[in-house]
Amino acid sequence: MRSLPHVANFLRTPEERFQQLPDFPYAPHYTELGGLRIAHIDEGPRDGPVVLLMHGEPAWSFLYRKMIPILVAAGMRVLVPDQVGFGRSDKPTQRSDYTYENHVQWMSAWLESVDAKDITLFCQDWGSLIGLRMVAEMPDRFARIALSNGGLPTGKEKIPPAFHIWRAFAMYSPWFPIGKIVKTGCAQGLSDAEVAAYDAPYPNSRYKVGARVFPTLVPIHPNDPARPANERAWELFKAWHKPFLTLFSTRDPVTKGGQVVWQHKVPGASGQNHTQIRGAAHFVQEDKGQELARALIQYIHDTPQNS
Repeated sequence: MRSLPHVANFLRTPEERFQQLPDFPYAPHYTELGGLRIAHIDEGPRDGPVVLLMHGEPAWSFLYRKMIPILVAAGMRVLVPDQVGFGRSDKPTQRSDYTYENHVQWMSAWLESVDAKDITLFCQDWGSLIGLRMVAEMPDRFARIALSNGGLPTGKEKIPPAFHIWRAFAMYSPWFPIGKIVKTGCAQGLSDAEVAAYDAPYPNSRYKVGARVFPTLVPIHPNDPARPANERAWELFKAWHKPFLTLFSTRDPVTKGGQVVWQHKVPGASGQNHTQIRGAAHFVQEDKGQELARALIQYIHDTPQNS
């Protein structure tokens, strides 16, 4: 049994906050793990190919509303969890509860609880920092990976100025409007209703601790505590022969160009139809969700599970 951190204090967003979500009719499923309730969406046929969609910062599963119906229509079983501290999942109130390692263990325990196998992982932003570590923890559960606008930093990489600005804002700004933050990361903007949907999980600032902390957990120095685990994960990916696809957007100031290292270092990336998603910013799922979903479907069809 996986050892999970004990969380003494947390908040649970009232369900009525989620009653007016545009284009998001999906009922949540809940799993109790280590005293916390983790929410996820489970749509499509139970015996369909499993697609795991991992969101990042400061989004939640609402981010994938444009992709879910297309994947389900193609016969996929779609799993979309809310990270601890986000969406419908419980939100610890102490900053010290939010560590990189805790998030990896929470989400790994959740995946073990749903017992999914032969998974296609699609991950972006913090969904990749956690999702790729989940793969390293239990590689046999995963059939293929699609990475977009994210990575697995070890603290030795050059960090773009845009990320330093964002990290300082998250740490020090007295104003932290999550819906508007997501909107600024979209090339095509968001409607007022969509901005409100991103704000829905956070009735007040006490619910936003996780969203505030995430940028500070990215390894940006060689002495970061997450460096050894991420370097071990990189060793696995340097020997990863299962399919690995990159779907980075062209207008993300933080991760632009980040696909190159994966294409060069991961054996399973060789020969894949790596695609740059044009006209999309950081939240590529918002700007080009339908295009992403179609690319994933083609990827799954082109790379059988026994690859």
